[in-house]
Amino acid sequence: MTMNNFKSKIILSLAAMTLAAGSAMAAYPERPITFVVPFGAGSGTDKLARVLAEEVSKQVGQTVVVENKGGASGFIAAQDIARAKPDGYRIFVTSNTTHASNSALFKKLPYDPVKDFAPISKLGNIPLVLVVNPKSIPSKTVPEFIEHLKQNPDKVFFGSGSTSARIGGELFKILTGTRISNVDYKSNPQAVVDTVGGQIQMMIADAATTLPLARDGKLRALAVSTSKRTDIAPDLPTLAETGVKGYEMVAWFASYAPAGTPDEVIKTLNQAFVKILSDPKIVKNLQLQGIEADASTPEELASFQKAETEKWVDIVAKAGVEVR
Repeated sequence: MTMNNFKSKIILSLAAMTLAAGSAMAAYPERPITFVVPFGAGSGTDKLARVLAEEVSKQVGQTVVVENKGGASGFIAAQDIARAKPDGYRIFVTSNTTHASNSALFKKLPYDPVKDFAPISKLGNIPLVLVVNPKSIPSKTVPEFIEHLKQNPDKVFFGSGSTSARIGGELFKILTGTRISNVDYKSNPQAVVDTVGGQIQMMIADAATTLPLARDGKLRALAVSTSKRTDIAPDLPTLAETGVKGYEMVAWFASYAPAGTPDEVIKTLNQAFVKILSDPKIVKNLQLQGIEADASTPEELASFQKAETEKWVDIVAKAGVEVR
């Protein structure tokens, strides 16, 4: 074999390998995809993930399943994704808890919210809602509730199954000068069950979890956490509007892949999310569940996450929550 023939065979072999790799990438996904959610079934993140799973499945032609890995402020699920093979088959559908507020609340995380993940798309926003047990709390407005708290110091407990709910309650306590105590739960839906049952008396938690029960009369919604009224619940005043000056919190959802996931996989998933979240029927469906659809590019998500992390540092400081 001449040297020229040998070189030609090597070139042809490398070309064939490149073509095969390109074909394999073009075939993504070749098997079911798993959306990992860091909170329990019934949470706002879970509800959004299940809507997206069904629609993404239609877009990519493969089954998409939702796996709930709740607990430890999202640490368990975040570590799962951070350690997963970067092939696009385990995708994180999460919230600001794991990728912004945890960085403000904990001195050290068992994962790096930036280096361990590849941003795909922002998915939505969700206001928090102040709800009370209507049998335990007679108050119909926020000022009445604050007066009730001041007349009953240390007798009202709020539940939290996410960092947002915890900080939301603590911030309310600081800004109103009231004495309420937190009870930690594995997930917000569990805390909501106890609020309905009267074991605890209040929560400031995501609209997707709280508003359906408020509409059924099992909880009483008093206000939202946003800076202005939201189309999700236009009749509810903001906390700032009711006299709790300086109160503003908005939770958000986003999707991430393990760091090192190929760009073509990120592009495929991003395009699917953007298309789904621009569909008026999907937007309306999510709005009825208390979620505002909001897609982005991977680059926009990375920039947004950085800004949100800095903002949550300020919120944690204002709320007087001890960094753990």
